[in-house]
Amino acid sequence: MLKKIPVSRLKPGMFIQEMCGDWMSHPFWRAQFKLKDEGDLRRIVDSGIQHVYIDTDKGIDDRDAVAADEVKQAVEQEIIAALAAPETPHVRATVHEELARARKVHEQAHKVVRTMMSDVRLGKAVSLEDAEPVVEAITGSVLRNSGALLGLIGIKNKDDYTFLHSVSVCTLMIAFGRSLGLEGDELRQGGIGGLLHDIGKMKVPDEVLNKPGRLTDAEFDLIRQHPGDGHAVLVNTPGIGPIPLDITRHHHERLDGKGYPDRLAGDQISTMARMAAIVDVYDAITADRCYHKGMPAAEALRKMWEWSADHFDQKLLQAFMRCVGIYPVGSLVRLESGRLGVVVEQNDGSLLTPKLRVFFSTRSNGYIKPEMLDLGRKLGSGGGDRIVSAEAPDKWGVDPQRFLFPA
Repeated sequence: MLKKIPVSRLKPGMFIQEMCGDWMSHPFWRAQFKLKDEGDLRRIVDSGIQHVYIDTDKGIDDRDAVAADEVKQAVEQEIIAALAAPETPHVRATVHEELARARKVHEQAHKVVRTMMSDVRLGKAVSLEDAEPVVEAITGSVLRNSGALLGLIGIKNKDDYTFLHSVSVCTLMIAFGRSLGLEGDELRQGGIGGLLHDIGKMKVPDEVLNKPGRLTDAEFDLIRQHPGDGHAVLVNTPGIGPIPLDITRHHHERLDGKGYPDRLAGDQISTMARMAAIVDVYDAITADRCYHKGMPAAEALRKMWEWSADHFDQKLLQAFMRCVGIYPVGSLVRLESGRLGVVVEQNDGSLLTPKLRVFFSTRSNGYIKPEMLDLGRKLGSGGGDRIVSAEAPDKWGVDPQRFLFPA
């Protein structure tokens, strides 16, 4: 049975199933293991992790622990209670109309980021003349209809993760900033910060950056140097503004002061850096990596809410969830009818009733004719069903991206 406990109650002999924090916050990138000694316990405490889930079938129990199902239900109720109806988005095009442009923007952004990061690895400087047109193009697509580009950022290749992650964080920062009312140069600077936030990873050896197993303390220290290394690269970039520098250096800081590199806490962390922390973790934990399987987006948001008291600005996290939706575009969901569908668009006024394309029956375990379903409508008018849960595509052997934006 899975149960949640504070790290203060951890003891050797317990089996750790999950740590309540993103994978860049601790060195145990494969976090399922039996705790055997005080050394590993100290590493967990020193990493800043506050809570863990233990599997009592595989290790020692704790009579005061809370069952995982109880935690999940409580968190879901908190989220629903905390999120007011989203504001009506200002769109200038339908998702279908924007899709072709969004694909070109995404592809070009990927190429530019790959080139910039490769240049940094070779010791060359970053050029804002390369970055700024990418940010302008992404901003234009988000302003026309954010759903198209937000749907595309879920498509990632493990080998190109570092480059695609930078494009995704840029896109999410712009969409998030726009939802908060940012505009003009402030919004553009936030986008540049998102695009360049991980530039310091080019100073980390590939064998450490993409290591599939557990990191040594020395290797983890190398990874944790990347915000400072990135800041050092960008500070010599002509024309770079304070916002991208701040985002690059501080996107791994945490409200409880246990982030890095400067151990900032609370109000010491700027709003932009707090936004970047949320966006960076969200994109990281929803992506497949060589050392872990990505979470479904809806589960990732629930986990982040669970961690938010220690890690994130909860008001900003609420705003981010309103921006992307409780079930973000590209999410696979299971309906009360037994069908699976992929979220293609949010519905004005309700985060719980998005527009879907249903394509699979869990009851017959087979594909069905794809059709659009608007959960905001009543039965007989394109609606009449309800989301039961977010699902992992691997569980059903399906690829929802095939049905997200069909040709």
